[in-house]
Amino acid sequence: MTMNFEDAAFALAEVGRRIDARGWAPATAGNYSVRLADGSVAITISGKHKGRLTAADIMRVDLDGNPLTPGKPSAETGLHLALYHAFPEANAVLHGHSPQAVGLSRAVPDAREWVFRGHEMLKVFPGIATHETEIRLPIVDNSQDMAAIEAAVAPARLAPDAAPAYLIRSHGLYAWGRDLDEAERVLEGTEWLIAAELAELGFRNGMGR
Repeated sequence: MTMNFEDAAFALAEVGRRIDARGWAPATAGNYSVRLADGSVAITISGKHKGRLTAADIMRVDLDGNPLTPGKPSAETGLHLALYHAFPEANAVLHGHSPQAVGLSRAVPDAREWVFRGHEMLKVFPGIATHETEIRLPIVDNSQDMAAIEAAVAPARLAPDAAPAYLIRSHGLYAWGRDLDEAERVLEGTEWLIAAELAELGFRNGMGR
């Protein structure tokens, strides 16, 4: 279900506080957006602390990134818009910077994906009804050029078993969904899976000493 701008601005401010409370939005990190009923996009203004957002910290852009209201949109607006173009069913995108997600991406510097297998939490992803499956989280190298990130990740995120999420190395996690609630579930579920995998790896390495 799509929103009008006023409802989206309120909802994005609320989700920003929840994400910040989990430690996934340090300083002014992160950016969030919602596709609106009129086809434009509500997105966080650049440089705003995500735990202190108000409706005034959200602006509108069109699907080409042109501002429709005052403000400077997130520097990563292009990555949000690329997801809306690629996935017509997606109506919300969330980007967090958890230490666990960043740590995993740095711990496997040559990996282009991380595969989650056998977790009950896999059922958080749309269309998955059993833990007896696997899902792939694409990993792409960081860049100050958003077009370079998009070109690198686009083929991987379109794979049939790819999560509705991807990880930018040394940067953070993108997640999307049919609405803001689904995007938040995907972000939270993926973060949980990353933390669980890191805990398992740490336990195994500790037992091996």
